[in-house]
Amino acid sequence: MPDPAIVKRLDAHGPECAIAAPVWHELTYGCRRLPKGKRRTAIEAYLRDVVRRSFPNLPYDEAAATWHGEERARLEALGKPAPFVDGQIAAVAHVHGLVLVTTNVSHFGRFTGLQVENWSTP
Repeated sequence: MPDPAIVKRLDAHGPECAIAAPVWHELTYGCRRLPKGKRRTAIEAYLRDVVRRSFPNLPYDEAAATWHGEERARLEALGKPAPFVDGQIAAVAHVHGLVLVTTNVSHFGRFTGLQVENWSTP
């Protein structure tokens, strides 16, 4: 069940929102790992009928890969490496000048020049 606070923010900002291709990968992967059954079928339907239709899917392209590579090297030099997929997601948001919305703000706070918000908190 979606978080009511997030749904409220999506209602207000929906047309400005998009999903990064690596996020779509994570959602698809997580869903397909579930055992076949009612829960998986419901999540598949939600992803197909709501998420996919509601948000443009932004690619992890050359610009994102370049920024990600630079940030990955910077963070590793500081001894603060980030999970690869988090870097991809951050890169897509950064190169498109978007705010990255997540409930895991701490995962993305280490990236430079990236605005991060948690919409589950008022």
